[in-house]
Amino acid sequence: MQALRPVPRTLLRDRAYAAIRDAIVAGEIEPGAVVRDADLAERLGLSRAPVREAFSRLVDEGLLESKPQSYTRVTPLVAADVRDAAAVVGAMHELVNRVAVPRLRPADVAEMRAANDRFAAAVRSGDVDEALRADDDLHDVLVRAAGNRAAAATAARYTPLIRRLERQRFGEGGSCRSAGLHERLIEACAGGDVDGAVRVTEEIWRTLTDLADPD
Repeated sequence: MQALRPVPRTLLRDRAYAAIRDAIVAGEIEPGAVVRDADLAERLGLSRAPVREAFSRLVDEGLLESKPQSYTRVTPLVAADVRDAAAVVGAMHELVNRVAVPRLRPADVAEMRAANDRFAAAVRSGDVDEALRADDDLHDVLVRAAGNRAAAATAARYTPLIRRLERQRFGEGGSCRSAGLHERLIEACAGGDVDGAVRVTEEIWRTLTDLADPD
C-alpha cells in the first residue's frame, strides 16, 4: 500500500493521520475493514500512541467508526454523508470565492490554468491521483487568496468523504469533475466576476452532490 509507508519521526500524530486518511480515501483500506492500532503502527514505523490519536480524529471526521472494547473500522460509503459533506464544502468554497476573486493576481490565474491543464490531461489518461491533486491545486489558489482559516479547515475536514466517492467513480471509468467547468471558473476569476465565479462553484458542487444520489 503506497499510502501506508514509514514516516519521519516528526509531527507523528499528524503524519499518521494523513497516511491512514489517504489510504482510506484511496480505497487501500476498504469500507468495513477493521483497523488495529498495533498493525498500522508497525506498518508505519510508529508507536501506537500517534496511531490511536489519528484513529480518534478519523472517527470524529467520519472515516472511521469505533465501538469501545470491540472494533474500529472504516465507515461504509453512505450517499447521505457525501451529500452533506458536499453541501458544506461547497458553501465554504463559495464563501472563499467571494473574498478571493477580487484579490487574484495574473500569476494566480495562470496557476489555476496550469492546474486545470494537468487535471484535463490526467482525466484523459485515467490518472486518478494526479487528477485529484490538480483539482486541489486549482481550488487551493482561491483558498490561499481568501486567507479564511476557518473556511479552509472546514473544507479540509469534509473533503475526504467526497474524495472516496470521486475515486470510486473514476475507477468505474467516469469523472466527477469537469475541466470545462473549471475553465468557466477561471474565466470568471480572470475577469473579476465574483458572482459568476460563485455560480460556477455552485454548479461544481451541485454536480458532486448529485453524484451521491442513487440512480
